[in-house]
Amino acid sequence: MSRRAVIRSIGHAVPTKVLTNFDLEKIVDTTDEWIVQRTGIKERRVCDGPIECTGWLALNASKEAIERAGIDPLDIGLVLCGTVSGDYIWPSTACMVQDQIGVKHAGAFDVSAACAGFIYAISNAAAMIVAGEIDHALVIGVDSLSKQVDWSDRSTCILFGDGAGAVIMSAEENTDRGLLGTVLFSDGSGGKYICIDVGGSRYPFGSEQAEGKREKITMLGAEVYRFAVQAMGDACCKVLDKLNMTSDDIDLFVPHQANLRIIESAAKRLALPPEKVFLNVHKYGNTSAGSIPLGLYEAEAEGKLQKGMNVLTVGFGAGLVWGANVIKW
Repeated sequence: MSRRAVIRSIGHAVPTKVLTNFDLEKIVDTTDEWIVQRTGIKERRVCDGPIECTGWLALNASKEAIERAGIDPLDIGLVLCGTVSGDYIWPSTACMVQDQIGVKHAGAFDVSAACAGFIYAISNAAAMIVAGEIDHALVIGVDSLSKQVDWSDRSTCILFGDGAGAVIMSAEENTDRGLLGTVLFSDGSGGKYICIDVGGSRYPFGSEQAEGKREKITMLGAEVYRFAVQAMGDACCKVLDKLNMTSDDIDLFVPHQANLRIIESAAKRLALPPEKVFLNVHKYGNTSAGSIPLGLYEAEAEGKLQKGMNVLTVGFGAGLVWGANVIKW
């Protein structure tokens, strides 16, 4: 068998503060019933205080993954971080983590693919491992979008929470485990559907160009919903076709946890029974790039994801970008 990139361990991190729908009722015109009916979300975790931030979440998830893998950080050849909410515009969150965990001989960079960040990141890491460029990679999916939402906008502030997951991917020979296949897609014409205008080089903070532009997350919900319903199912079908697999070959489906109705639509299209679909959207909301690895972590911890299982993951997000992976755990 050829060289493969195998997920060796997984770690996670979430903030301690829980923000429930009932808490949101006190700060914005919404209700618990309205939120649950439309999204399936009951609560989310949000960073609180001066220490909790994207880098803090990424670091803690990475430490757990490294400890569980039993790997020397000096053996890690690459640190990839899927995020759109880094502590700084630059340097990258990946470089900050690389320094703090002592990965002294690794390359490091961020992958800006929003809620599909982890899908994109593990695909890049696996390609480098399979090519023989590196033997071990630390791949992180993390976001703290609670710091980017407008808390007076009930269409967006109810959706997002903060969280992180991280995996150690390692090269293995003569195994049927690992990342079996990936499909990645994009459509920049939909970039206007979910974005933040201010903060980049086009509309710098405090500039005349930025006047009247959006400094917080703005989303055209109906357009994003229609796109997501189609994209989730399409990506899953295409990666299965690529691998000559069917949904019957999938033991567990761990989709991006953005909206319960979107997840249910994708599962229905794939004819996957509820027991094969992992859900934690009710606890965390949409944690963007942290969503899928956080789901994988909890599925493994609950015994729903075990060694040898075929797991299908799919994500979509701002860009617009979307993609899917099949991993033999």
